[in-house]
Amino acid sequence: MVSKKSRQEVRVKKHMKIRNRFSGTAECPRLAVYRSNNHMSAQIIDDVAGNTLVSASTTEKEIKKELEKTNNVDAAAYIGQVIAKRAIDKGIKTVVFDRGGFIYQGKVKALADAAREAGLEF
Repeated sequence: MVSKKSRQEVRVKKHMKIRNRFSGTAECPRLAVYRSNNHMSAQIIDDVAGNTLVSASTTEKEIKKELEKTNNVDAAAYIGQVIAKRAIDKGIKTVVFDRGGFIYQGKVKALADAAREAGLEF
């Protein structure tokens, strides 16, 4: 009998393959994206030092009050704008995009496009 792996297991395996190819440095940190059924979050991470430089999530109070829903493409685009603005305020202009094993479409693509339009380069 063939057993089928869960979507979460497949996503984590894809993410580990992606993470083996690149990591974030102080000059070019990593923009990591995570989405759940209800929320979306993004972090800019320096993997060498092992710390998060900037983060934005739909669970934050000031972001949540700006959004009608927290789990749609519009919310993802707003998170992209917020993370880009916060990064530029900290002096971060270029990043490496880490889609977290998620397929590059819908919410993940909206977040990436909004971050690019707001001034981040990747």
